[in-house]
Amino acid sequence: MLPAMRRGTNTGTGNGDGNAEWGAGVGADLADRELRRHSAFRLPVLSLSLVVAVAAACSPNSVCKMGGPINDPSNRTMRRNIMAFGLGKFCQEMTTRDAPLRLAPDAPVIGRFYPQHCQQQVLDNGDLLVRFDGMGYAFTNVSRKVTFTAGATVRYDQDFRCADDNSIYAYFDPRSVAPPDFHVLQIELPGASLVQGWITPYADNFGRQMLSGQLGQGFTVIQFDDGAQDFDLGHVPLGHRPLHPFSVHGGNRATVESLRTQVAAGERDFIGPITVEGDRRAIYTTMMLDGQPSVRVMLVPRPLGDAALQAYVNSAAVGPMPNPGPGGSGATPSDTVQYGVQYQRAVPVPPGMYYVVIDNTAAGAASSAAVINYSIQIGDVP
Repeated sequence: MLPAMRRGTNTGTGNGDGNAEWGAGVGADLADRELRRHSAFRLPVLSLSLVVAVAAACSPNSVCKMGGPINDPSNRTMRRNIMAFGLGKFCQEMTTRDAPLRLAPDAPVIGRFYPQHCQQQVLDNGDLLVRFDGMGYAFTNVSRKVTFTAGATVRYDQDFRCADDNSIYAYFDPRSVAPPDFHVLQIELPGASLVQGWITPYADNFGRQMLSGQLGQGFTVIQFDDGAQDFDLGHVPLGHRPLHPFSVHGGNRATVESLRTQVAAGERDFIGPITVEGDRRAIYTTMMLDGQPSVRVMLVPRPLGDAALQAYVNSAAVGPMPNPGPGGSGATPSDTVQYGVQYQRAVPVPPGMYYVVIDNTAAGAASSAAVINYSIQIGDVP
């Protein structure tokens, strides 16, 4: 109090104005301290807001947070990064699975196409041009087994959308398809080649199935807010997540394929490749046989399955399964599927890729075809 009074007295004129100046000085001093106190409190708040804004701007999906148009040309780099990931996954998916072929939608599978190569091109308007080619086989009444190579070109549109959680969904839907080319490699019955134009309806039918099936359904790439990416075939609804076989655990199993196949007498059918990821996993196979007393079924690793499939496609005659050699990774012992008896087996396997091979070569060529209803699943070991 004394210093303050002395301050007022020293600055006053002795007529009471000094007290007013003293009060004003104290008020100004308090106001100044209060201003500094509040300024010091607000500064971190402002800095935090700035950090949040900068962090949002630096997020991989900042365009969703800022409300900007994701399809705007200024976001081309981000879109190309997502596109590159999607194309790599798409081609990987296409070249690591077969496309079943039928003569009619409800008919059994009578052949398969195996894409082997995938080439990509980004057009000036942003569309994607993807060309597939590969090999396959089918069974017809005219030729028995016929093997072929085929190729197809699909043009995909692109569309990018933001989900409520700021995930970016990139959709690549088919815009147009070019007529597939089809070349016969081997014919089991040579006389079939004397029937003019016999292959044309089959080639057209198989080509449509190749393009209307998994090759023509497009794909979806999801980039999450933390920059992680995911992929699935087809059009994943906005906000949904793909289901992957390796993420299904416990008593649940992921179905790889569930169809009905017709294997001609003296022939084989190669289902796969089937991808298994993670430890302590098993491939579950369920089958019911009709049309033959029995067929053999075996599970083979991809290297052996690829060699057997290549030999099967390149030769008109059906030879034995390749020998893996000493110490090689061979097939599991073949099982017998009996007519009218449900076959079920779970085979624990390490991570890798596999084929399920149905072998009807023990039947004579004059025998009827074997029709097998089958389901192949991936799950935890029993």
